[in-house]
Amino acid sequence: MPYFDHNATTPLSAAARAAWLQAQEEAWQNPASPHRAGARVKALLERERGRLAELLGGGEENLVFTSGATEGANAVMAHLAAHSAPTARVFINPTEHSCVRAAAERWFHGRVEWLPIDPDGLVASDALDERLHAGGAALVAVMAANNETGVVQPISALVAACARHRVPMLCDAVQWLGKLPAAELASADFLLAAAHKFGGPKGVGFLRLPAGAPARGFSFITGGGQQGGRRAGTEDYPAVAALVAALTEAEMALARGESAPRLTWRDRYEHSLLPAIPGARIVGGGAGRLWNTVMAVFPQGANHRWLNKLDKRGFAVGTSAACTAAQGSSSQVLAALGFSPAEAQRAVRFSGGWATTEADWSALLAAVIEVRNEIAATELA
Repeated sequence: MPYFDHNATTPLSAAARAAWLQAQEEAWQNPASPHRAGARVKALLERERGRLAELLGGGEENLVFTSGATEGANAVMAHLAAHSAPTARVFINPTEHSCVRAAAERWFHGRVEWLPIDPDGLVASDALDERLHAGGAALVAVMAANNETGVVQPISALVAACARHRVPMLCDAVQWLGKLPAAELASADFLLAAAHKFGGPKGVGFLRLPAGAPARGFSFITGGGQQGGRRAGTEDYPAVAALVAALTEAEMALARGESAPRLTWRDRYEHSLLPAIPGARIVGGGAGRLWNTVMAVFPQGANHRWLNKLDKRGFAVGTSAACTAAQGSSSQVLAALGFSPAEAQRAVRFSGGWATTEADWSALLAAVIEVRNEIAATELA
């Protein structure tokens, strides 16, 4: 079944599966145990932390393994709310994932300001600079790449603007990692990640804290003293090993230039789709995007109809963020970009992966055109 919903979750990569199975077989003991077996697992865990830091451009002492990006976002917001002035505000990109938006609105209730964006969803560094000049900011949050549209933000310029005003920046790297080089996000202060978005297992991710963060100055789950006292709870070494293996495998593919042909296949799909379905629009089409992502707003047919009809033809696609779809909510991203609720209900997201072939994209195009003709015939009847 051609799978075009990788932005929701990815299959476990071969490298991640092998690493997980080996760790479960050979290093299943508790890394906090005082015996030699436990100490060995602890050493292996720290080795993986170091390997991950190398991929990210350094800072292993500031890496905390978590259950995923949602936990990390809440931890950052809660910490800054407790250590900021009661009037401090957070500036948020309005196309952020709901885990960042909701965490900001909970911990900084009434003190969230939305950054201006252009029609493709890009945050301008000069506009951010102007906002920060007024002072009073505790945090800026801008995701590296959008989960629905694939639009890539100018992170380096935005981080530089934050640095000029000494305001930390939270970067949701969930969709970037595994698709673009991880080291390009080295300058961001707080970095969020979830392994299952780049070929790792579900339930594990990481939060990278700013350089120089005190060892126990950022503690968000109390209990034991694991991870330098920052996050209590028994570390899941097999999951961490799989996370690092998956990201390493993706980084190697990027280094070999394997994303270039996949971008060509994606572009060819779009260039054929638009004339075949007059009135269709590519969201974020004027900006740089992830090589795997297409979000299209169709002129006819509710997106659940598109999804069901494509599913029956053997194609798994998405409509918006998976968590938003599960709640039956409309896309906050499309609303922020100015799309009407009716338009948002006609949006379909196609997101390929490393295993997606040129033939898969061609077959998808044929299926989409077939579904469009079926929907058009039904609505004209």
